[in-house]
Amino acid sequence: MNTSEKGPVLQSYLFFEGRCEEAIEFYRRALGAEVMMMMRFKESPEPTKPGSLAPGAENKIMHASLGLGQTVVMMSDGRCGGKPDFRGFSLSLTVQTEAEAERLFTALADGGQVQMPLAGTFYSPRFGMVADRFGVSWMVMVRPAA
Repeated sequence: MNTSEKGPVLQSYLFFEGRCEEAIEFYRRALGAEVMMMMRFKESPEPTKPGSLAPGAENKIMHASLGLGQTVVMMSDGRCGGKPDFRGFSLSLTVQTEAEAERLFTALADGGQVQMPLAGTFYSPRFGMVADRFGVSWMVMVRPAA
């Protein structure tokens, strides 16, 4: 992404610590995400520094970009250390219809944990929070009527 006269572009970059390929497939199925780019550590034009990765991590994901609606989410296996740790943030999905919110929320909750069920609020006809099977926190909401 390039910067423009409006300033820098802010994007999310998630580190799955060895589960990135599984996450990519999950988000493709659950959200309809499109793989825009994916590179494994063994495909890097520069050799990995000794000791920087877990043994056998050559086939893990060094970098991937997923297109999701108007957004690009970047992800990696990071150092392939085992358990990902996603704390202190949520990814927010704003959709047009209650049916779409239900579908995406249900898909994200598969193997995850509902933190707040989808319900009407003063700011949205449907809003809910869920941590997916990887521990990534999501907020799903329907765009309020104008």
